[in-house]
Amino acid sequence: MSITLTMPRLSDTMEQGTIIRWNVKEGEEVASGAIVADIETDKATMEMQAYDDGVIAKILVGEGTQVPVGTPIAMIAEEGEDPEALDASDPATPTATIESGPETSAPAATPPADPVPSAAAAAIPPATGSAADAGRMRVSPVARRLAEEHGIELRSLEGSGPGGRIIKRDVLAAIETAGANVAGATGDVTPVVIPTPASTEPAQSLVSTSGSVVHEVPALESTEVAVSGMRQTIARRLVESKATIPHYQVKMRFSMDALMDLRRSLNEKLAGEGVKLSVNDFIVRACALSMAEHPMFNASWAGDRILVHGRVNVGVAISLPEERGGGLVVASIRDAHLKSLRMISAESKHLAVKARDKGLSTEEMSDSTFTISNLGMFGVDDFTAIINPPNSAILACGAAIEQPVVRDHQLAVGWEMAATLSLDHRVIDGAMAARYLGTLKGMIEEPMRLLA
Repeated sequence: MSITLTMPRLSDTMEQGTIIRWNVKEGEEVASGAIVADIETDKATMEMQAYDDGVIAKILVGEGTQVPVGTPIAMIAEEGEDPEALDASDPATPTATIESGPETSAPAATPPADPVPSAAAAAIPPATGSAADAGRMRVSPVARRLAEEHGIELRSLEGSGPGGRIIKRDVLAAIETAGANVAGATGDVTPVVIPTPASTEPAQSLVSTSGSVVHEVPALESTEVAVSGMRQTIARRLVESKATIPHYQVKMRFSMDALMDLRRSLNEKLAGEGVKLSVNDFIVRACALSMAEHPMFNASWAGDRILVHGRVNVGVAISLPEERGGGLVVASIRDAHLKSLRMISAESKHLAVKARDKGLSTEEMSDSTFTISNLGMFGVDDFTAIINPPNSAILACGAAIEQPVVRDHQLAVGWEMAATLSLDHRVIDGAMAARYLGTLKGMIEEPMRLLA
């Protein structure tokens, strides 16, 4: 009996997922445990495994398509089965097909009140109503939505997806073709009338009497960018954070001279072991030790009470490459106050590489109690960050910059870094924030304390 792969639930809050990439093709043999696809959840991009041996008979959902958890996405033929004989048009996959032709049971769409067709629809020839139209048409949900929005007749398209499925790129190509045809016919320009000083004679025509000049300006061009599931989750959580958490910011500048010297010395000594400490490694360690001294920075608001957490877990914000959809994830370094700089460095690098290559697991992204967002490596001097719920604080770090400074009442050249705390005022007051930053400043400016 054939095996149907469905969209898995890869996190506790996942309701739908997007197939970023298929790692197998139809007709390819797979073994149990093989990574068959990369799935984007509401939190990260994660790997999907096959749990049975067999042959990939049908791929039901194309790359870039978002479907609910439990939706069939592929079929595996077991030993002795003919992959080509499997029926991929199972009614259990309603999101993968649409009905067309005279036998469809779907109600006819209500025609628009405006009798003038859209430019995109006018550029695509209507369906001919041939016998071939009576068959089933396979189309991804994203492609169907785009087609409906732009008035594209799906029966006029040829699908380039698996099994002739119409996918997003087919509809986008049709929209582009339609736009080019309309532009060629109309000149794709918008007249803009710029009046000159009025004539004393009564106006008889727009140009000749009033003296107006008509300039042709190219129409505004826009490109639609699909929003990934991760980007939707980021947007929802950030809006929730700003709407429900009373943010305020406290900023302080740190002298980085001693830290930069110590980092350079340690990296020279550890180069033979392949260890290279970053400025962020020192900041993570310093923040964790400061949190241990100031427990309210390791706490969360819980409505009628404040939860002070027993473990100090520092979240590190990691940006994802644009070719993987972009976005941001927060990796959790657990018990950071108990780990050495070398341990923090190794764990941070491992999590960053995994996040950008394969995606982090739910466990690797959960339970952070404080977050650090560092844009210093991009040359950013100063910025503020939005709190990552249920944390009560996030530290935004700029670059360590060599600049003119005052040291011992003398003008000198030194390293300085600006850091801004965004805080939940329900949990942390301004004086508490100042004391925390004072402790953090002492550890960063006397970095030998971080080696203990």
